[in-house]
Amino acid sequence: MWTFEHRAQAAGYNCIAGVDEAGRGPLAGPVVSAAVVLDDGFPDHGIMDSKKLSPKKRELLYDVIMDKALGVCVGIASHHEIDRINILRASLLSMRRAVNGLPLKPDYLLIDGTFFIDSSIQQQVIVKGDALSVSIAAASIVAKVTRDRIMVDMDQLYPGYGFARHKGYPTKAHKQALVELGPSPVHRYSFKGVCLP
Repeated sequence: MWTFEHRAQAAGYNCIAGVDEAGRGPLAGPVVSAAVVLDDGFPDHGIMDSKKLSPKKRELLYDVIMDKALGVCVGIASHHEIDRINILRASLLSMRRAVNGLPLKPDYLLIDGTFFIDSSIQQQVIVKGDALSVSIAAASIVAKVTRDRIMVDMDQLYPGYGFARHKGYPTKAHKQALVELGPSPVHRYSFKGVCLP
């Protein structure tokens, strides 16, 4: 899991940030990204793709990352921004916000996926990076936990949709709630299956 980090270090880079997002697929809520900088002494036991971890394990690892990482920052693009500029551009925008907000300036980025972000910092994109890079995996955990917490809060504001359970993803129950209640103010109106109120 440290191969990409060590290659970047061998190439002369000193501050390497892993970047990942959560929430491209849901019908509601923001897309959330995280940028995480780790050092070689980081206790990485159990760090892996957030989608393969239980919610309880993600929460435990989130606390470790927030406590032990050299730098962590979250970037968010709202449902309004998603509707205005599309989900891909909003995802890349949230990634850029996460990188720009780091307390220390990275000189190399490891980014999950196939798209570079708008930044002068040297970057490497890695398909399935959250399963191959410890820094990206850590970012995926921070992004996922942060977004899940946001959706739990939204469930309190907009009851009836089940946001706390499905986190805005297009489950059968969520689709049925949309039919019965119509979209909430935090739904993504540009997404198929969400009709304008």
